[in-house]
Amino acid sequence: MLASFKPEGEIRQNPPTLLPAEWTTSNYTGLFERMNMGTAFLNSAIVAIALVVANLLLCSMVGYAFAKLRFRFRNTLFGLVMVQMMVPAIVVMVPQFVLIAKLGLVNTFLGIVLPFIVAPLGIFMMRQFIADIPDELIQAARVDGAREFRIFFSIVLPLCRPALATLGLITFMTSWNNFLWPAVVAQSEDMYTLPVALAIFSNAQATQYGLLIAGAVVVVAPILLLFLFLQRYFVQGIASTGLK
Repeated sequence: MLASFKPEGEIRQNPPTLLPAEWTTSNYTGLFERMNMGTAFLNSAIVAIALVVANLLLCSMVGYAFAKLRFRFRNTLFGLVMVQMMVPAIVVMVPQFVLIAKLGLVNTFLGIVLPFIVAPLGIFMMRQFIADIPDELIQAARVDGAREFRIFFSIVLPLCRPALATLGLITFMTSWNNFLWPAVVAQSEDMYTLPVALAIFSNAQATQYGLLIAGAVVVVAPILLLFLFLQRYFVQGIASTGLK
């Protein structure tokens, strides 16, 4: 971050300096002038927010079902979810792209988002947290006539704030930094997310270290701010779900 406020000559200086001798914002102004940063930033925000909302809702629903509902093959299905966590994403990328292409979703936001709306890790985390919620609360609500959706939204979900904050932060970070899948699906400049746009820009500006460092700061800054804002809930969620 300090280097992003240095002029190009000072960045290349040997030995390097810690604090800028001459503070400048030229790297940021040059970055926004030469790169379509606004569109890329907006695309990343749309994809990240959509995935966070989808994962918070759907993973918590599936986690509630695995933790508190009794149905056939529950343990078997949860075992399949655990197995899916062990499969590298690169293994399923080609079948995913073929499916997205056949659905006509290439170069669309839906095509970028659809394969990741429910994450196995998110299901595991929410199941572990919801399992610790006392069954007496749920049974009392059922006795009072509440249906499962009312129980979920009125009782279970408000008690899951630490786990939801943890899952939201992990999902946002993963989506914001995701490079390979958006690079495959997004095939026009107006659909590039920030990591893809910055990678293409870096190939064209390989010797402009100040611009590249400023771009890296722009990519990292939202994650740092979100973590600082959700730090207390994140630590509680990690402790409650037993996530290592």
